[in-house]
Amino acid sequence: MLAADVTRLAEALLSAHLPGRGWSFGFDRAVRRAGACHHGERRITVSRHLAERAEEDEVRQVLLHEVAHALAGHRAAHGPRWRATAARIGYTGSRLHDGPVAEERATWVGSCPAGHEHRRFRRPTREVSCGLCSHRFSRAALITWRRTAALPN
Repeated sequence: MLAADVTRLAEALLSAHLPGRGWSFGFDRAVRRAGACHHGERRITVSRHLAERAEEDEVRQVLLHEVAHALAGHRAAHGPRWRATAARIGYTGSRLHDGPVAEERATWVGSCPAGHEHRRFRRPTREVSCGLCSHRFSRAALITWRRTAALPN
């Protein structure tokens, strides 16, 4: 989706659900999450990386998720009050992302002896074994890490 389209959608949702309350919208550079609700700043953000590759409905659901946080309040977290608010404004409740939003931007790529690929955004600081090969730490399934060329933000 184009940034201008995401901005228009976000502003329309803010006007519909939070009129006159001083909430604003912006993009962030998050690579592990899709959106965020910043209560102290009264600001909702969406990952620029997500917005670049997502369909309109997916972005709408992320925005509705965050608007529900704004409406329900910080203390509601993902509890019953937040869930009721989210359902009332049209959030479907489905988890949209199971992994990082921009995994290809990870600067560390690892592989286990079986060839499973693993990605990290930060340099691994300890030995890690492959969870696909062994459910417990196993030296036989150690991941070997290498740094990749960093992509521009």
